[in-house]
Amino acid sequence: MDFIGRMERLGEAMRRERLDALLVSHMANVRYLCGFTGSAGALAVAAGKKGLQASFFTDGRYTQQAKEQVRGAAVSIVPGAALTEAAGWLAKRRVRRVGIEGLQMPVAVRDAVVPRLGRTTKAVATRELVERLRMVKEPGEVAQIRAAVRLASSVFDEVLQSIKPGVPESRVAAELEYLCRRLGAEGMSFDTLVSSGTRSALPHGVASASPIPAKGFVILDFGVILGGYCSDMTRTVHVGAMDAKSEKLYRAVQEAQQAGLDAVRPGVKTSEVDRAARKVLEKAGFGRYFTHSTGHGVGLEIHEPPGLRKAARGAAKAKTPELRLEPGMVVTIEPGAYIPGMGGVRIEDMVVVTPEGHEVLTPTRKDLILL
Repeated sequence: MDFIGRMERLGEAMRRERLDALLVSHMANVRYLCGFTGSAGALAVAAGKKGLQASFFTDGRYTQQAKEQVRGAAVSIVPGAALTEAAGWLAKRRVRRVGIEGLQMPVAVRDAVVPRLGRTTKAVATRELVERLRMVKEPGEVAQIRAAVRLASSVFDEVLQSIKPGVPESRVAAELEYLCRRLGAEGMSFDTLVSSGTRSALPHGVASASPIPAKGFVILDFGVILGGYCSDMTRTVHVGAMDAKSEKLYRAVQEAQQAGLDAVRPGVKTSEVDRAARKVLEKAGFGRYFTHSTGHGVGLEIHEPPGLRKAARGAAKAKTPELRLEPGMVVTIEPGAYIPGMGGVRIEDMVVVTPEGHEVLTPTRKDLILL
């Protein structure tokens, strides 16, 4: 991974925000900037005459791990809270404007850390400063994500064999997760979602003890972590005979998902991708049942910028300029429709934006599967 290039881009972002230094507390951002994969630590970055200086702070549990993993930063093993020690390191450098990760730092932690910066230092809450650097993936990151996608996709056909009337949703999820771990997944990207029958009308239906019904949709939404990078996919199948309305719903979501895919290319506003998928469902009469955004970025975390959602309006639009897709961004395309009392359908692929357009990373079939 290009840690030197990441620090250079971070320096440019800090200059745009007029920051002399940055305290990085969110562990995904710490990993991105210096390579540390543990669960506790903080990175302090300060601008100097010769470029950025960085120091990583952690406790004695990670002495050997930090020594082996951290790149581009000095390592300090400290007895106290890593973030507080990092703030003290910056205070010695008499920096004036220090960025703190406003969306990630709890108020209690902020209140303990900011005084350590010194009276003449101003703490500035940043908003997704490092996360925006993470949006455009390096070739090595795309390769790792591709491997995670393929691992998760490879278990789909086998797990279908466990979907039978009377089998609890939780058992299907357990079988799916076991297959993934057996193939080498470090873990699941999130709690596996298995929702069946009328429960498939829950957009975020975590697997429950409910048995698979004799008839109805079954939504499988899952992903794995491999090499620290996440994957995410959703497929919907149907158990038993399908009526005309259910088939119409599936076909509409399938068409909407393809429309979203077709809209992905460099320079396109993120809201335009959402609109392309949403208008298909509106035309089919299912628009009011599409209750979430069309997609999101994926990388070291399962939900990252950019979000593919409706365009902001009024003051919100002026405050947050809309992003446009760039080559190297990896996003999901996952429209769905969920009808209470009947069921729901969602189809989700992961896509990388290319200079020419896009590449669908998810190889799993999307035809209507009747079990």
